[in-house]
Amino acid sequence: MYLITRWFGTFLCGKKGIKSKILFPKNEKEISKILLKIEEKKILTEEKKISKGIDVIVNEKRLQKIGNLNLSDPFFKKIKISPKDFDFSEDLLQKASLIVAKKRMDEKLASEDLQVVQMVNALDDLVQTSNLLSERLDCWAVLPEEEKKIAPLKNAYSTINSEILSLEKQIESDMEKLAPNTTKLVGPLIGARLISIAGGMERLAIMPASTIQILGAEKALFRYKKEGGKPPKHGVIFQQSLINKSPYKIRGKIARVLATKISIAIKADVFTKRDISKELIEDLNNRIKEIKNL
Repeated sequence: MYLITRWFGTFLCGKKGIKSKILFPKNEKEISKILLKIEEKKILTEEKKISKGIDVIVNEKRLQKIGNLNLSDPFFKKIKISPKDFDFSEDLLQKASLIVAKKRMDEKLASEDLQVVQMVNALDDLVQTSNLLSERLDCWAVLPEEEKKIAPLKNAYSTINSEILSLEKQIESDMEKLAPNTTKLVGPLIGARLISIAGGMERLAIMPASTIQILGAEKALFRYKKEGGKPPKHGVIFQQSLINKSPYKIRGKIARVLATKISIAIKADVFTKRDISKELIEDLNNRIKEIKNL
C-alpha cells in the first residue's frame, strides 16, 4: 500500500486507486496548521492513524519512520488525487497558504538576532541625538543667565545618555545568549554591529572572512573602486583593541586573522551551538604573537 498526503487529506492507495482516506477539515486555519507541520517535517496524526498496522510505501523522508521510503517508485507520479473530487477548492488552499506565510513572516520578524539589529540601529540614533544635544548645550552654555532656559535640554540629554547605557546593557545580555563565541571573541557591541550590518546572524555566518574583515567600510571600498588608491584593510573590527592598539604596519594582517576567527565563531553560534571560544581565542593570540615577531 502507498501512503500519499495532499494538502486536503491523507490517502492509502493500491495499484487500482484509493483504498482509504482521511480528509482534513475544510477550514483554512486547520489546513494552515497541517501545512506548517508538513513544512516542519512532522508526521501528522492522520498519517499515523491511517497507516497503523499496515506496511506502507512512502516517498517523503519525513514519513520514513512509519513507512518504507522509496523515492523512485513511478506509482507516486502516476496516481492522480484531485481536491475537486473531494469538494476542496483552490481558494481554501490559497487562504491557508496566506496564513502560513504570515506566521513565518511574524516568526522571522520576531527572531532574536533581528531584534539585536534593531537595537543597534536604535543605539546609533540615540548616540547621534546625544551628540547633537551636546553640541547645542556647549553653544548655549556660553550665554549669560541661560540655566533656567537650558534645563529642559539638559534633562533630555541626561535621559538619552541613560537610555544609551540601558540599551548597551541589553545588547550585551542578548549577545551573550545568541552568539556566545562571537561575543567572547570580539565583545558584544562589535559582534552586534557585525550582525546588524550583515542583516542577521545567518547572513553573517555564510559570509567569507574577507567580507567580514571590511564590514562597515563600504564607503571606503566604494571610493577605492571608483577612484583607486588603497583598499580598506578593516571595517567595524578596527574597534577591537587587538587591531587599533597594534602598530599600523601589521593591522591589516591582524584584521585578516581576526576576521577568520569571527567567521568560525559565528558559524558555531548559528549552526553547531558549540562553545569553541577558548580554542579560538588561544589560537588567535598565538597567531598575533607570530605576526608581531615577524
